[in-house]
This record gives sequence, structure tokens and C-alpha cells, in this order.
Amino acid sequence: MPFATSAFYKERDLIDMQFRLAQKEFTSLRELQENAASYRHDMRHHIHLLQALAENGKLEEIPETKDRIINLRLFSKNNKLCIDIRNRYYSEVKFKDDLPLTEKDGHGFGTKSMVNIVEKHGGVYQFSVKDGWFLFQATA
Repeated sequence: MPFATSAFYKERDLIDMQFRLAQKEFTSLRELQENAASYRHDMRHHIHLLQALAENGKLEEIPETKDRIINLRLFSKNNKLCIDIRNRYYSEVKFKDDLPLTEKDGHGFGTKSMVNIVEKHGGVYQFSVKDGWFLFQATA
């Protein structure tokens, strides 16, 4: 009878190991899916910009938008990389669980991408609004 018990435990351990491997694979697939969504987001914006420039015959120019301002500041403090991105906004910014919330389909992947990168490197981040600026600050 000890042989049957030993075989039972070996089979249980094997099934447990297969389950853990399946969980890891599922997590990897989910990360790949999120990365693909971020890439689609970025590509869609690049293609829309190029399309608008082509329609206006301005493929060699940067679009003239005086009101669109993005400030980027990078610095090091206590051997940590600090990032401060400020973007002008003109409509109400809503938040859910301290993350900016969008109701538009196909949007919101940029902020998720930034959060994933900061968390991957053990950093902290914060989104906020102040005086007409949308702010993203991170340290890693």
C-alpha cells in the first residue's frame, strides 16, 4: 500500500506543477496582450498624425498647435530616476482608483503603459491635475 500512496503524491505534485506553469503562462499572455494594446494605441496616434499631415500637404512639417503643450522634466534624486510630465488639458479629467479615467474606446492605454513600466521597476507614480495641467509624476 505505501507504493500507491507514493504514486498518489507524485501525481498530485505533478498536477500542482502543471497548474503553476499554466498560471505563469496565462500571466505572460495577459502581459503580451496589454503590450499589444499599448503598441496599437501608439501606432493609431502616429498614423492619425501622419494622415492629417498628408491631407494638408505638410508631411515635412510639425503641426502648428500653440495650445498643445507638454513639459517633460527628468532628474535624478537619491540615485532614483524622477519623471515629471505635464500636459495641458481643456476638459474635465476624471479619476478612478487614482488613475485617469477615459470613456472613449481605444483610449487609456498610454497611462496604463506608463504605470506598468513604473511598477515593473519597483517605482511609485501619481496622476493629478493642477492649474490646467494634467500631471504624471514617477520615481523609480
